[in-house]
Amino acid sequence: MSTLSRIRRRAAPTVACLALAFLSVAAQADTYKYSTPIPPGIASPDTVETRLGTLRFFDGFPDKASAEKLWDNLDFQRSVQAFLLGMPAVSQAANREAFRPLGPLNTLLPIYEQLTDSRSLILTGNDNTVYNWVWLDLSEGPMVLEVPPKVLGTANDMWQRWVVDVGITGRDKGEGGKYLFLPPGYKGNAPTDGFVQVVHSPTFGLWIPWRSFLVDGNPKPGVDLVKKYTKIYALADADKPHPPLKIVDMSGKPINTIFPTDYRFWELLNQVVQEEPAESLDPVTLGFFHSIGIQKGKPFAPNERMKKILTEAAAVGAATARTILFHTRAEAAFYYKGSSWRSHHNWQRGFTGGYDFRAAPGVADFDAATFYYYLAILVTPAMEEKIVGKGSQYAWTAHDASGNPLDGGKNYRLRLPPNVPVKDFWSLILYSDQTRSMIQTDQRFPSVSSQTKGLQVNADGSIDVYFGPTAPKGKESNWVQTAPGRGWNVVLRLYGALEPWFNQTWRPGEIELAP
Repeated sequence: MSTLSRIRRRAAPTVACLALAFLSVAAQADTYKYSTPIPPGIASPDTVETRLGTLRFFDGFPDKASAEKLWDNLDFQRSVQAFLLGMPAVSQAANREAFRPLGPLNTLLPIYEQLTDSRSLILTGNDNTVYNWVWLDLSEGPMVLEVPPKVLGTANDMWQRWVVDVGITGRDKGEGGKYLFLPPGYKGNAPTDGFVQVVHSPTFGLWIPWRSFLVDGNPKPGVDLVKKYTKIYALADADKPHPPLKIVDMSGKPINTIFPTDYRFWELLNQVVQEEPAESLDPVTLGFFHSIGIQKGKPFAPNERMKKILTEAAAVGAATARTILFHTRAEAAFYYKGSSWRSHHNWQRGFTGGYDFRAAPGVADFDAATFYYYLAILVTPAMEEKIVGKGSQYAWTAHDASGNPLDGGKNYRLRLPPNVPVKDFWSLILYSDQTRSMIQTDQRFPSVSSQTKGLQVNADGSIDVYFGPTAPKGKESNWVQTAPGRGWNVVLRLYGALEPWFNQTWRPGEIELAP
């Protein structure tokens, strides 16, 4: 017999006695002079069966294996929530990084002179208006932006929150003018004379895109106004000659502004946290970032365990966002009510709970925010509030009339009833389920709109739009090409929406399989 075996045999009676003694003490616990009966639901059982497996406790004390499992789970849960909460900021950071190679911020004016096409990876971008991209950096002090006339634009901070509108829905009312943007915590003098508006930005980074409009189908008049009147300069240099902006025509150029959903997501999120003041975001959201190692003023250096958790959390976060987008469970997300919740009202709102995503006053609607920020970029009241004849309204769907996903290998028809209620124009643009950018086929512009040359209108004024791999004979002008084996979704835009849209007396048809 080995020495170890002999020790075990001799120890066994002692262990048994100790166990009996413990049980005796436990049994006598309720007989102590000072004892309170423990109500149900307070004490921890010795084992708990969960989705994490079996968790084990000694009189409420978790064993080491259970503790490690629970810490991993907590870090994972917080990482997934941090992903969903961080999407707006990371989307902004990715957008900004895409344009940095073109030149320094505050000196650059990218413009899509021949409209945005399917080569650009931009979340639900349109091909109906001329996009202009302005990124301001306020870290060196106040900046002046001279906005051209006849544009529709807005400013979002680095957390992708609305700051102010410019242009038609802004203070200048579409006449153009000077806007002064002050950085966070600015204590200096802020002149008001000569400025349409003085704006205090919550963050140093500021995105100010706007859209100019086609004139009789021609983008050039709007482009010329933008080139002539747009200026960017420091307030300190207001009395000095202003060097011309570097204008870059982005039409037809591949560019990716879409945020990543792998480990790089966390690196971009950390970049925003480090650059922007902590006061610019709420403590709870920053707390989620802090809990996973993204902390203001400290290096982001997760160990291998945490890197693995963060990588998985990004994948699960992205999958969760896709589920919220394509399988929403919120009845309020649908614009029209049919005979039942999911029946005959597949068109979803662009915004649920307003541009600031509220389930109730003072209550955040997390799913509404996730839906929007995964699908699109840029928030403003002008895309959500009722402003008859101004701004823009949006309806979106990824389903046909039967609730099935839209399939690029099938042929569909959508009927728009007569008198589409718009002052300016309407459009239908198709997007990839993968990239949420314009689908890529043989068509440069995957869309049909009231601006489409040769658009066919039915005798009663209604319009049939077709989607599929091949065009119906004689309907080519009303057709958007799709790709077999690929899913797609569509946005109905109404610029200058009129009352019948808001009171729902006009509504689009459903996307039906073509006969």
